[in-house]
Amino acid sequence: METLTVGKIVNTHGIKGELRIVPSTDDVNRFKKFESIYIDCKGLREYNIEGVRFHKKFVLIKFKGVNSIEEGEIFKNCFVKIDKQTAEPLDDDEYYINDLYGLSVNTEDGRFLGVLDDVLFGKANDVYVVEREDGQKAPLLIPAIKSCVLNIDIAEGVMTVRLLKGLEEV
Repeated sequence: METLTVGKIVNTHGIKGELRIVPSTDDVNRFKKFESIYIDCKGLREYNIEGVRFHKKFVLIKFKGVNSIEEGEIFKNCFVKIDKQTAEPLDDDEYYINDLYGLSVNTEDGRFLGVLDDVLFGKANDVYVVEREDGQKAPLLIPAIKSCVLNIDIAEGVMTVRLLKGLEEV
């Protein structure tokens, strides 16, 4: 089964086993559609959902059979995943975050910059974190905007970018 990460459990919430999740999906209401989800924490395991609600920027989930803060604490720092076959279909120029990890990042003139290692989620736009291959210690941060990201080819494993002035400087 191929899975997609839709969030990360960062803490418990209250004393009755609810879990606080930072979502990595643009539509948090999708969580209400799930009857069960997978937790990736030293292996993948399915859990049935008893309830979902929202608090500030978090999704709060209650699993059946997890009824105390102590039972919930084992889930801290685990990833919340779904079966990719149950995911919402994508529009043109939309990508699953999981598919972006590991892409080779090249400039529009073909210069290899490194490999996409992480995605930072921001209010204005996301930022792609590229681990450099040229010996630079600091990663290259590329804003996920159309003027910088020219093309993403998941099948070929390549992202083509135009670096704005100053982006490459450490």
